[in-house]
Amino acid sequence: MTLEQGIVFAVLGTTLGLFVWNRLRFDVVSMLALLAIAVAGLVPSDELFAGFGHPAVVTVAAVLVISQGLVNGGVVDNLAKLLGKVGHRPTLQVLMLTAVVALCSGFINNVGALALLMPVAVWMSREAGRSPSLLLMPLAFGSLLGGTMTLIGTPPNIIIASYREGDSFGLFDFAPVGAAITLAGIAFITLVGWRLTPRRQDSDDGGKLFSVGDYVTELKVPEDSSFAGGTLHNLLTRAESEEDVVVLALIRNEERSLAPSTFKVLQEGDVLLVEADTDSLQAFLDNTGLELASASEESDETPPEIDAGDILLTEVVITPESSLQNQTANRLNLRERHGLNVVALARQGHRLKRRIGDVRFQVGDILLVQGHEESLGTELQQLGCLPLAERGLRLGRDRRTLLAGGLFIAAIVSIVAGWLAPPVALVGCAVAMVLTGLLNPSDAYKAIDWSVIVLLAAMIPVGGALEATGGAELIAAQMLMISEGLAPALVLGVLLVGTMLLSNVANNAAAAILVAPIALSMATELDMAPDAVLMAVAVGASCAFLTPIGHQSNALVMEPGGYRFGDYWRLGLPLSVLVTVVAVPVILMVWS
Repeated sequence: MTLEQGIVFAVLGTTLGLFVWNRLRFDVVSMLALLAIAVAGLVPSDELFAGFGHPAVVTVAAVLVISQGLVNGGVVDNLAKLLGKVGHRPTLQVLMLTAVVALCSGFINNVGALALLMPVAVWMSREAGRSPSLLLMPLAFGSLLGGTMTLIGTPPNIIIASYREGDSFGLFDFAPVGAAITLAGIAFITLVGWRLTPRRQDSDDGGKLFSVGDYVTELKVPEDSSFAGGTLHNLLTRAESEEDVVVLALIRNEERSLAPSTFKVLQEGDVLLVEADTDSLQAFLDNTGLELASASEESDETPPEIDAGDILLTEVVITPESSLQNQTANRLNLRERHGLNVVALARQGHRLKRRIGDVRFQVGDILLVQGHEESLGTELQQLGCLPLAERGLRLGRDRRTLLAGGLFIAAIVSIVAGWLAPPVALVGCAVAMVLTGLLNPSDAYKAIDWSVIVLLAAMIPVGGALEATGGAELIAAQMLMISEGLAPALVLGVLLVGTMLLSNVANNAAAAILVAPIALSMATELDMAPDAVLMAVAVGASCAFLTPIGHQSNALVMEPGGYRFGDYWRLGLPLSVLVTVVAVPVILMVWS
């Protein structure tokens, strides 16, 4: 082993360790790795940031923009509407959800397809009186399977295509293998797999996770109150207590002001509609001197005052890209800055009884929020939250389905016909969506997951250093010793399973970048088809079913489904075995 190889292995080992540790963001870790090999002089300075202009990186960015354009155009929403008609049979629900999300994931971002169908899955579960955990994990796994079917379905496929010598893989070159494992996976999940999911958040009546009506009370500002003439903000801040009270409305002279501003000036006789549990309510009354006007005790439904007029009450989930992570409602001033009331918060299937304003939000937390109808969608999009229970809410503007679908189909046709290279056609489609108003430039930039872009751009030179220093050949030689005498099918199986295990603890795109050069070196030594080993790596990188950290789709359903870290392998392990058993023969048949 040379000194340069030792440095590369040390950098990669540390990088993988930090990925598994999961205390630093993936993009930060990848930039640290890039800087490390730069300081070591393993990559020329003029090539150090070439990854940001790599065709694979540009293609990923374009696909993310196109995905948002298709969302705004209502293409996937129209498919989702059909799912409301499938009935309450769990087998049929699982089949339709996984099939639709897989189809969508073949052409738009996996997480985007999942996010659009999550509200449908939650609604279907509650209508049938079952736990959302029954449908959400199959939905997430279906999104991963569907991404394997096309070049643009998932970033690992785009990365793998860039390692092919000569012409890159075509748009549907991944389809034979991807479609085979997707169909087999959907069949398994539908017939057997959904029965392996844990039962969490069971509901006997299909009701909502939050029952706000149990805690809604009317409080009156009495005569000679010290808070009369002051703002609502003064009332809430001067209480100086740990009780958790949310003001839902202000009633004055029979007129209701829903979600009132905290700068609203209170008057004697004003009635505040508040949400609080019994203990918090009593403490609040003791500290403020307000009087109990009337109470809605143990009502089964949310009072009509809450969602009347242009005010909506909806459940949302915090996504991995949300700016709410590790922040509190008080620190962010959500009410003043965004006009949002956080009425309740649930974590791992249980409503938190602590003071909401001081709770640090986590990815997957479910919030019950109240806000104005005309701005709620925009505010939630900016904060990185997705609606769960209020299906009437749309995170987008125009619904020009034909225009969005037509532009996308035109890009696909130009790629398949060979008129344009995939990066050119997809960037052109993204620009056309902006020019036609399907999304504005600001939305286009927001649609790009910059953490993924930075990760790819930084790890591509790191992977190049592994290959340039001979490190890939050295690892391949060690793997050859282990694989000596094995049939090609077993070699492909080792590569696929190894990549799959790596992608369950590290980012899937990073796994593809690290394993691809090693696989190509093995193919040269074993006289195997390079395309075959690249396909094995692509499948392994995309099929992270064993942990919630393996893919954003897995993480996104963890809290709404009430899953624990160890729940994923129950369905994920047999599904991983099935993918391996199906993929290897198909790869040999098509690409050997």
